[in-house]
Amino acid sequence: MTGVLHPDLPHFIAFGAVYTELSRSGPDLWRSRNRGAPWQVAVALSTLGELSAFAGAISQDQFGQEIWIDSSDANLDLRFIQQLPKPPLLALSRDDEAPQFFVGQDSADLHFRPEGLPNAWLKALRWAHFGGMSLVRQPLAMRLLALAEGLKAEGKTLSYAPEFSLQMDSRYDETLERMCRLADVIQVSEAELRGLFRAQDYRLGLAQISAWNPDAVLLLQHGVAGHATLYRGREEWHAQIADHEAVDPVGARESGLAGL
Repeated sequence: MTGVLHPDLPHFIAFGAVYTELSRSGPDLWRSRNRGAPWQVAVALSTLGELSAFAGAISQDQFGQEIWIDSSDANLDLRFIQQLPKPPLLALSRDDEAPQFFVGQDSADLHFRPEGLPNAWLKALRWAHFGGMSLVRQPLAMRLLALAEGLKAEGKTLSYAPEFSLQMDSRYDETLERMCRLADVIQVSEAELRGLFRAQDYRLGLAQISAWNPDAVLLLQHGVAGHATLYRGREEWHAQIADHEAVDPVGARESGLAGL
């Protein structure tokens, strides 16, 4: 019945933050790219032919407009993006490096409101994704955590990719545990496990996640490029992707999760 009533609403929604990364490649040369793990997962799902949306808030300036255009080009459902008269979320980095720091005090992403989503979106939803820096930035993080718990209570399938950052100190431990207990699919890397659990042996973090949620599917990315292990209960599968030339390595893990 849901498919008949709401055939155009997305089956997959990624919730979180999207930002503009400004990378410096010369004394007077900067390049801008739109980034954000949840947004990139939604783009990858759309590329694979799924009705997908990114649900989050962006600014109304040129930075936000470029995100809007890229989202439209990726065939995301634009009804789930809230454009607000707030500053953009920006990340500054050197070329080919991870962002060094973010600029986004009172930025648009923090003001996303789930109650502003289209009518009947919940009926069409099959899968929701959470993760990245959005679960650290308050008050957005508190709002998204409550949303994830509500969706789980409604019987929706959830995926979670924490993506460790320096802001994820001991104050993030409660959110990490609650999200791991909720998620049906969890994606993490060896390096992220070391950072999230503050332990040199990544297997300690792996064991803790399994103890929190033994029924979850866990996708573990190893240090070797393209090497991953998929765990489900006592079963595990290993994969090594074929050699390829990456046009842009950023977003590779999000594409992997989308494929799974």
